[in-house]
Amino acid sequence: MAVPKKRTGHSAQGKRRSNWKATKPTTTKCPNCGSVMLTHTVCTACGQYKGKVVSRKAEGFVEEAKVETKKAPKKSTKKAAAKSEKVEEAKVEAVEEVKAEVVEEVKETEAAEASVEEAKTEETVVEKTEE
Repeated sequence: MAVPKKRTGHSAQGKRRSNWKATKPTTTKCPNCGSVMLTHTVCTACGQYKGKVVSRKAEGFVEEAKVETKKAPKKSTKKAAAKSEKVEEAKVEAVEEVKAEVVEEVKETEAAEASVEEAKTEETVVEKTEE
């Protein structure tokens, strides 16, 4: 890697940097609302560009539906295909186990609710017979 033999002086550095100038960005007036805006950009006040509505700020903005293109699946090797099948099978098995557990819990809660209701009806029957 190149390494300078001597340090650059202040004047040489200044001469080299003399062309580094900040410029003001050019601005124009929006043809729709008349506000000052940067050239070749959407107006921040009204949301139009070249007479067309392109921003959500503008009245009459209609968002276009995005069309998703599906990419062709990558060519995979036999090992990768086998691996992905195993992973999918494992996921399916895990989901089925969770479903079975949920079904069991629901049955248990239904049975508990039914027993509580039976107990309440028996209490009301006993109260009525005592009267």
